[in-house]
Amino acid sequence: VAVISPQDPVLRIGSSLTATCALSHELGLLSSTLYWTLNGICLSSSTYSMVSPEILSVTLHNLNGSQQQSGDNLVCHGADGRVLAGSCLYVGMPPEKPVNLTCWSRNTKDLSCKWSPGGRGETHIRTKYTLKYKLRWYGREKECENDSTGKQRYFCHIPRNLALFTPYEIWVEAANQLGSATSDITTLDILDVVTTDPPANVQVSRVGDLEDQLTVRWASPPELKDVLFQAKYQIRYRLEDSSEWKVVVDDVGNQTSCRLAGLQPGTVYFVQVRCNPVGIYGSRKAGIWSDWSHPAAASTPSSERLQSGSCNTKPGEQNSTLRRELKQFFGWVRKHAYGCSGMSIKLYDQWRVWLQKTHKTRNQVGKQNLSLSLSLPLSLSSHYLC
Repeated sequence: VAVISPQDPVLRIGSSLTATCALSHELGLLSSTLYWTLNGICLSSSTYSMVSPEILSVTLHNLNGSQQQSGDNLVCHGADGRVLAGSCLYVGMPPEKPVNLTCWSRNTKDLSCKWSPGGRGETHIRTKYTLKYKLRWYGREKECENDSTGKQRYFCHIPRNLALFTPYEIWVEAANQLGSATSDITTLDILDVVTTDPPANVQVSRVGDLEDQLTVRWASPPELKDVLFQAKYQIRYRLEDSSEWKVVVDDVGNQTSCRLAGLQPGTVYFVQVRCNPVGIYGSRKAGIWSDWSHPAAASTPSSERLQSGSCNTKPGEQNSTLRRELKQFFGWVRKHAYGCSGMSIKLYDQWRVWLQKTHKTRNQVGKQNLSLSLSLPLSLSSHYLC
């Protein structure tokens, strides 16, 4: 019926284009009766030019990037609106060098990488990104086979057959109909980019009747038992009515429990734990933090006391104001309670429980150490002090 020329051109942003619609002689139509649309919008007749009775041209200046990667629709219509011919315009930019290439391996079993497009990122036309890799000193070049044109355009996953003791060279190539670009090469060892699944079975519980403390326990990821990992953990917590997480700054190390102290009494706390494998197979670099575990929750007993938070990773450590006060209290007891020995800082928690039950304040403890100690029941006094 009719033909548009050029067909499906690929143009840079800012370019100009002159297209023609040539009618078939059998139609019996004149080019003066035709009109043009771009993406369904009529183009001004001032952009038309009648080349001959059967050919009508249109000229477009300073073209913008295509509104869709499948191309913009340039259509030639008859006077009655009938579509006579069409062409797709691909208007965009060549890709720029991809940047921010980072990779990680979950449990040394696979390799995942992500990156960002270079420059402005959007090319307005279909651009293919291909992640390529090879062993640094030998081996042939391979391609990551994931389709990076879908929802995760800048991501690729290599599921198997990875070397653990030889570094890889990894890079990303970007290409479209206007050009191509290649990222910088990243050299990495799988053992240096290891992450694990989050710690499992996270549990939070009260510490007796202590109103400002909770104990957190968790299980190491199973992968830590399969390979020669060492690990360190990090804890964060938040109040039930808050969206702000507080990360415990104490070095939890490789233990699988921790006591949170200095919490608000009568409050529900949500707690999460994550893991970082270090020292795996003699690697000197730390791994990558895992995702946070599923949150676990518990509430502290009710009280009017309010303090600031910390993580008590060593039971014998005096890391709060009350512990310092208690140490002074025990010092007084040693001087005045004859025949007593074996005093332990662990008695602190028991003493505080008793103190809460008597509804005494810390100020009263500081002023009335002697009267409180004498007011203890005989059986309780003998248990705590001797």
